[in-house]
Amino acid sequence: MGEKLPEDLASLSELDEKSLLEVLTGRFTQNLIYTYIGDILVAINPFKYLSIYEKEVSGQYKCHEKKSLPPHIFAVADRAYQSMLGRLATGPKNQCIVISGESGAGKTESTKLLLRHIMELCKANSQLEQQILQVNPLLEAFGNAQTVMNDNSSRFGKYIQLRFQNSSVKGAKINEYLLEKSRVVHQDEGEQNFHIFYFMLAGISTEDKEIYGLLDPTRYRYLNGRFGKEDVVHAWRLKYAEVCNAMDMVGFEEQEKVDMMTILAGILSLGNIAFETTDSDALKVSEASRGWLKATAGQFGVQEEDLLKSLTCTTSVTRGEAIQRLHNQQQAEDARDSIAKVAYGRVFGWIVSKINELLAPKVDCDVELSEIGILDIFGFENFAVNRFEQLCINLANEQLQYFFNHHIFLMEQKEYKEEGITWETITYKDNKPILDLFLTKPIGILSLLDEQSAFPQATDRDFVDKLNSKFKTAPNFEVVRNHTPLFTIVHYAGKVQYNASGFLEKNRDTIPANIRELFINSVTPLLSVLFAATISRTGTLMPRKAKLQVADDNFNSTRKQSVGAQFKHSLAVLMEKMFAAGPHFVRCIKPNRSKQPDQLDSKLVMDQLRYNGLMETIRIRRDGFSWRPKFREFVERLVSFGLFSFSCMSILNSTQLSGWKCGSSRLFFKYWHQEELSRLLERLGRAALVIQKNYRARVCRRRYLSLLEEIRRQRQAQREREEREEEERRRQQLEDERKRRLELEQENRRPASPPVPLPRKHKPEPRPRSVLTSVPKAAHLMPVPRPRSKLFEATPFDNELNVHLDAPLMLQPIDEERMKEKHLKKTNTIRWFKETQVRKLTRDGGFPCWFHGMITRRQAEDLLIDKPLGCFLLRVGQSREGYTLTYRGADRCRHYMVEMQSNGKYVILGEDRAHSSLTDLVQYHTQVGIKPFMELLALPCGQMCDQEPDYEELKDFTSSLSSAVERPAEDQDMDTGSHKVHLEMQRLFLPPGGSSNPESHKPPVLKRISDRRRRLETAPMEHKDDDPTGESRPFPRLYPSIRLAMREIQQIQQVQTHTHRDTGTG
Repeated sequence: MGEKLPEDLASLSELDEKSLLEVLTGRFTQNLIYTYIGDILVAINPFKYLSIYEKEVSGQYKCHEKKSLPPHIFAVADRAYQSMLGRLATGPKNQCIVISGESGAGKTESTKLLLRHIMELCKANSQLEQQILQVNPLLEAFGNAQTVMNDNSSRFGKYIQLRFQNSSVKGAKINEYLLEKSRVVHQDEGEQNFHIFYFMLAGISTEDKEIYGLLDPTRYRYLNGRFGKEDVVHAWRLKYAEVCNAMDMVGFEEQEKVDMMTILAGILSLGNIAFETTDSDALKVSEASRGWLKATAGQFGVQEEDLLKSLTCTTSVTRGEAIQRLHNQQQAEDARDSIAKVAYGRVFGWIVSKINELLAPKVDCDVELSEIGILDIFGFENFAVNRFEQLCINLANEQLQYFFNHHIFLMEQKEYKEEGITWETITYKDNKPILDLFLTKPIGILSLLDEQSAFPQATDRDFVDKLNSKFKTAPNFEVVRNHTPLFTIVHYAGKVQYNASGFLEKNRDTIPANIRELFINSVTPLLSVLFAATISRTGTLMPRKAKLQVADDNFNSTRKQSVGAQFKHSLAVLMEKMFAAGPHFVRCIKPNRSKQPDQLDSKLVMDQLRYNGLMETIRIRRDGFSWRPKFREFVERLVSFGLFSFSCMSILNSTQLSGWKCGSSRLFFKYWHQEELSRLLERLGRAALVIQKNYRARVCRRRYLSLLEEIRRQRQAQREREEREEEERRRQQLEDERKRRLELEQENRRPASPPVPLPRKHKPEPRPRSVLTSVPKAAHLMPVPRPRSKLFEATPFDNELNVHLDAPLMLQPIDEERMKEKHLKKTNTIRWFKETQVRKLTRDGGFPCWFHGMITRRQAEDLLIDKPLGCFLLRVGQSREGYTLTYRGADRCRHYMVEMQSNGKYVILGEDRAHSSLTDLVQYHTQVGIKPFMELLALPCGQMCDQEPDYEELKDFTSSLSSAVERPAEDQDMDTGSHKVHLEMQRLFLPPGGSSNPESHKPPVLKRISDRRRRLETAPMEHKDDDPTGESRPFPRLYPSIRLAMREIQQIQQVQTHTHRDTGTG
């Protein structure tokens, strides 16, 4: 299609389905996947990479005008951000972005793009922005899975709340909804378990697999015995590295990561436990899975006997008496799967809770924060078999469609009638009756489900029979005659048949008391915390300190609420937040079901356009008024421009805007009026700036001239005073000269007489050498300021220093308070370095050669002036707990701040990767450039230099550590080339005549004690050569038990293999 296609569907001259589809198809074939409907964005998933998301494109969509650039997801982010700040015609207000569409339409990718651009808009060079961006890949790994409709389908819903103070992001909060926990134990044909299991098995090293108790992936029943091909496994391996880095960036502790991976390994092992009956009809674990039971117990940190007991029987207390009820095989398998689902659900809930804790705004409670919310929720689903999860997912989509209809159609057309605006009503498909079918009390579907779940003997068939009797005449409900419990709901997107098998059990989601008590007493702290946590009304996990006793009252009172009731309440809270914010809509469209690029199925796209109501949306956006402010809101927006006294009509008539209308209490504007008015306000703002600039320039000029005149008067008065003083001095000199001549004449008139010498009384004493009366005393020299860095030219102010300034100006009193504060910060930094960093940074008794202690910025630049491009050094910050990486660039030195996070990881501000040590950071950036200039670290700046680095504050650490170990010269490499310098500095601080070996000053007893301590310390270090931090790595709590169980499983597997081989041979 050669002609230029319209970017806004609301501008179509002919509005029908055919023309609408032609425009979207034509734009899709030209890789133009975004199209506007007024202020609503339609996005078609391209199923391929496009270059429209590069950083250069992102920079164009910053404070841009809508008409100047093509439609884009970045434009939606920019509009929401500017609206939150009140920079558009509306005042400051919280915003929300609603992304909707069926599964596979591209909602998750759109969410990531929106987050990325908002972080670019509010960039303040803080690590928080990078942490927020790392949340998505982390949640995707634990909450997404491959389905028949989507390779990266979100199996949970999330609402991301970004908190802002002015224009800077201050924190974030994640609200998660309805994780599909049943996927852990069962996946349909063509589907997979959650991504994290595959990432973990592909990415963990062979040594770590032995630590966690992981074996061949094809052995695990919860993975259906399937794994990926080599190229897929390689991609999973990279994804696992991304997930680990995301956890490090957000702030997860190393022990927490180990405990979490051990629990996930325990879930996989749990699925391999099989049961068989004994002669007494009691259950036991099969011999082949006995090792899996031991492995699961070790991974969960519980006793093997207690775990087996919780699987094979249920204990209940009646009138103070404990009664045990033995399980049959099906009940034991259900208990096994229930533990796996609950454990995974608790791990996911804990991850979300931990993220919220780490990213919470660090501001005072009374500070009011603005907010942008992004809703990424599961798309509408219609599978071959639809279960309880699909019912809740489609209910959420019904709620979102109602929100869209209410905001676009219902509320808008209602205001037209109330305000007396002439309007032809646009009909739309109202889904309120479907919501009533689900949510009405006491006879809605969810209420009836809760009612049946309360009866222990009720079955899924009873529930469906109840629905058939209550809703057989409802227009959106269809009865299905079948032996299987089935029923059909006519949703806004089409008919969906649900299989009610398992509805009651999934809605109850109960945890037997003996299982919960078992895991609360686990030696794995994380598992204990997960099962001691309470569940809120919205289903959110609220961790608390684990107790060894079961806190029945608090837990049971909250846990009695069903899953359906929690989900209904969480949707109500979500809708309340969204109705209070200014909404922005992104409608995602899936072009084909085969997930292939450059293919568009016209029928599939048209069906989505119909059930989303886009035809009616185009009509109301073309003919309607999307912005409807009240009179006072409109005028208050213009107060800063001095127009408050004018009426709304006067203001608008002066703008030459057309197409707007005035109601009885509101003004009605088209969607493009808001941008036009914003542009006019911006022009007024620029004019105001020009007026202010000229007025202030005039005032300053007048003040300057008056000061100049005052200076001239003072100089004239000074000159006159100096002339009078000079005249007086000359007159005084003449008078003195006259008196001297007069005295000389009198002296000449006296008679001359020879001098008579007097007798000498004492021998004259020698004059002290220090007293030189003939040499005048040198004047006091003024202090000479330190020269600026050699890499920078002196500024004009440096070149024009006034040497005739009065001495009092140069000798101003030093600000003692400021000096005390500076000294305190420096002391605190040294204490931080001593307590937390010395052991991490030193290797073989010395600091790396690129580490230069606590030197100033200017000293660092002086060290690098003569060095080649790419030379670098690290130094301790003088006023903060952190480091600075100084890099020799092409034209100047760059200083990168290096922060240590709460979990001990090191991050360069602005980078998206965390490092376990500074050595690891340096090594990594010798291969990968530092953003934004992508500069590689090439050559470390050694410590053999003209100017000694400022090690004085660190000399105690250096001396004690550098003297402990000496290495031969040939072993000195990039990390330890400073050994010679350390020895020189050590000798510098020793007393005169002292030995450089501190052991020589110790008594023999202390020498023996220190030798024994050194042997104990160096013994474990032999096994830590690969750990640059010098810290012991965390392990699972029952690692020996896990290792023994793995060996038993492998032995059983070998026996079975030999048995099959012998059987085949025979």
